[in-house]
Amino acid sequence: MAERGTRSDRPARERVLEAALDLFAEHGVSGTSLQMIADRMGVTKAAVYHQFHTKEDIVFAVVGPALDRLVEIADAIGGEPDQERRFTATLAGIIDLIITHRRLAAIVQFDPMVARLVRGHPAHASFERIRALFTGPDPDGSALVAAAMVSGGLIVAGVDPALARLSDDELRKHLFDTAARLLRPLPGVPPATA
Repeated sequence: MAERGTRSDRPARERVLEAALDLFAEHGVSGTSLQMIADRMGVTKAAVYHQFHTKEDIVFAVVGPALDRLVEIADAIGGEPDQERRFTATLAGIIDLIITHRRLAAIVQFDPMVARLVRGHPAHASFERIRALFTGPDPDGSALVAAAMVSGGLIVAGVDPALARLSDDELRKHLFDTAARLLRPLPGVPPATA
């Protein structure tokens, strides 16, 4: 029997993950069974079990690389002394992450089962570190709302079919410009009030 991650089983694992991601996007994690994944692949449920022992193992394998990248982005915050460069690099990193993992972003953000599983992952603390960079050390209500709107808006924009015609570079530029305007108003311009 081949060891996990070896060359001989990698294609099968990748097919499981691809089928799982498609089904998670269509039905949510809770609405996807191992049998559904097997059916999508045209294999037996035992073939899926051969690659992953539980659905949670599949979820972590699907979302793990994106969560690990989020931790890397958050860890880089402390390595840059200049506040403006930290802000720019972090926002650009988050946008790249969302563009790279468009389908996955919505699953991580909105699926309750994934949210429960992610709570114990180091990425959970990274969310808070990144939010603190965007809101400042003592955020008022406006800063907190702006950060929440940007966070949710970036994820929704990443999966919005109306934006599918934009190239990754176009989408990246528009997301960055819009998010930056929301997170830090132009100097000398009072924030809009309702």
